[in-house]
Amino acid sequence: GVNYGQLGNNLPSPATSVELIKSLRAKRVKLYDANPKILRALKGTDIQVSVMIPNELIPNVSASQSFSDRWVRTNVVPFYPSTKIRYLLVGNEILTNPDVGTWFNLVPAMRRVKLSLRKFRLHKVKVGTPHATNVLESSFPPSNGTFRSDIAVRVIKPMLQFLNRTRSFMFLDVYPYFPWAAEPSNINLDYALFQAHNVTYTDPLSNLTYTNLFDQIVDAVVFAMKRLGYPGIRIFIAETGWPSAGDVDQIGASIYNAAVYNRNAVKKLTAKPPIGTPARPGVVIPSILFALFNENQKGGPGTERHFGLLYPNGTAVYEIDLSGQTPLSGYKKPLPPPTTNEPYKGELWCVVAAEEGSANETALAEALSWACSQGKGICDPLQPGGKCSKPDSLSWHASYAFSAYWAQFKKLGGTCSFNGLAALTAKDPSKLGLLCNWTFAYLVLLAGCLFPW
Repeated sequence: GVNYGQLGNNLPSPATSVELIKSLRAKRVKLYDANPKILRALKGTDIQVSVMIPNELIPNVSASQSFSDRWVRTNVVPFYPSTKIRYLLVGNEILTNPDVGTWFNLVPAMRRVKLSLRKFRLHKVKVGTPHATNVLESSFPPSNGTFRSDIAVRVIKPMLQFLNRTRSFMFLDVYPYFPWAAEPSNINLDYALFQAHNVTYTDPLSNLTYTNLFDQIVDAVVFAMKRLGYPGIRIFIAETGWPSAGDVDQIGASIYNAAVYNRNAVKKLTAKPPIGTPARPGVVIPSILFALFNENQKGGPGTERHFGLLYPNGTAVYEIDLSGQTPLSGYKKPLPPPTTNEPYKGELWCVVAAEEGSANETALAEALSWACSQGKGICDPLQPGGKCSKPDSLSWHASYAFSAYWAQFKKLGGTCSFNGLAALTAKDPSKLGLLCNWTFAYLVLLAGCLFPW
């Protein structure tokens, strides 16, 4: 299947999107809400649908059975069974970030939702919640898989009990791209892309041999569940994928690598008989690729906006058939060779991603103001009479402020995103005929001259 995210201001209508999902030959689609227009567009199709309760509603659902009943009655009942809703996910990666009052409400909310489904006789709908792999405290070797100590007993164990009792799934978001990108010199790229021929890893404790990073990650969760006394709960891959582009300094993000990863994932996950993983050979693993579209309003680094199988205009980023019926040799269009498999070593600047227009001038002005407020002296050169006050252009001033912010805060986790308004460039802006010497300003910022502490 495919994840249908909606964080873009240029995406096709739900009706058109559903036709595109069909063109990919997807059997499942996962939504990050219960959008009624999308659910109506899916009516009468044979596509299994997953809907989601937003994170912020979890405390309300946990506290009140009547609230849970109302949500299900409003968001599921009107569409069922003509829309094949099969999964109701309570929140998304709740246990990834610091607790804001949702961790210990999560399992009670899942129980209430299950009761609501029974009340309305929606017996085919499974309840779960997706997890990022950072729910693990240890994942290497896979046989040492262990859930984090802050959630293992109080959250994960009762959740596994619920999933076991209701015969539901452990939903996982599995992205080999991220561990590989963090350690490209230690992890073989082909091993991460499902195409290593002479690279294997044998777990010294289980003696299981692995031929790809995906299986290692999944089996670490399998062993972690076994460690808590639940060895048989099924795995459902709620998200997996590889970015087709990213910021200049993001390694391995390319159309070539994305196509290779996703095509190989489809081949593995649709194989008949099923392949499974070394810890669970021969087991079917239901899976959903991320994502349907490149979403231009996603925050974070550039890769976040380039996981789509399709561009927003509906054209394919690369050929792919989610049914698995097209063999790897059946994809005829050549892929552009990858150019980002080695770390970028040059200088970078953070600038406005495109010329400002009336639609985003307000957002750009707000981003400029926010950047200027983050550090001492960031925007001093932009003040009237300052070295970089000319040209007096919103885009120019925002680009300077974005670069100044990024130069100061990137080592502290700051990103060049600004809600999709900014992008990294290797082109020195001072070479574009503008009046301010950006190279000088950039080096001053790096040297800390504007920040005496």
